[in-house]
Amino acid sequence: MPKILQHTGGDVVEVILADHRWFEEALRELRDVRSDRAAVLADLATVLVAHAEAEESKVYPSLSKKHAIAEEEVEHSEHEHDEGNEALLALMEVADTSSEEFSEKTHELSEALSHHLDEEERDVLNPARTDISQEVRDRLGEEFSAERERLIESGCGSIENVRKLVAAAKEKDKKSS
Repeated sequence: MPKILQHTGGDVVEVILADHRWFEEALRELRDVRSDRAAVLADLATVLVAHAEAEESKVYPSLSKKHAIAEEEVEHSEHEHDEGNEALLALMEVADTSSEEFSEKTHELSEALSHHLDEEERDVLNPARTDISQEVRDRLGEEFSAERERLIESGCGSIENVRKLVAAAKEKDKKSS
């Protein structure tokens, strides 16, 4: 099982990419029937929620303010985080980790997450590389890492918290439509 990465800062692009590679490894572990799937899922839920929340509070606003990414890109990325949380919750609610349902829900989470990672790496991280100074990327890396760590320590990956996040996203969607 991949050990949860501890970040202390550095270039925010590299820090985010390290988490992305970790997510891919965790998903591989979830697909492996020999893995401790419940433990892998608990770690994945924690890091995934902390990562997304830290991006939304620390990284996206700064990139938008510096005109590296458009507000529409921020909204799209946040929407994909919401979709990922929905898929994560559906997987967390499956009681039997050896069931076909668990495999199906793992596939759905994998699809949503892979799509988001691909788009974020192309449409958010590339502009951050080219339009944001190294100094700002390093500062954002420290801020992202500190917030991510704070959220991990708070137990952000609990099923109760994921349910709250999904409910809040649905409420936000209702108000905007």
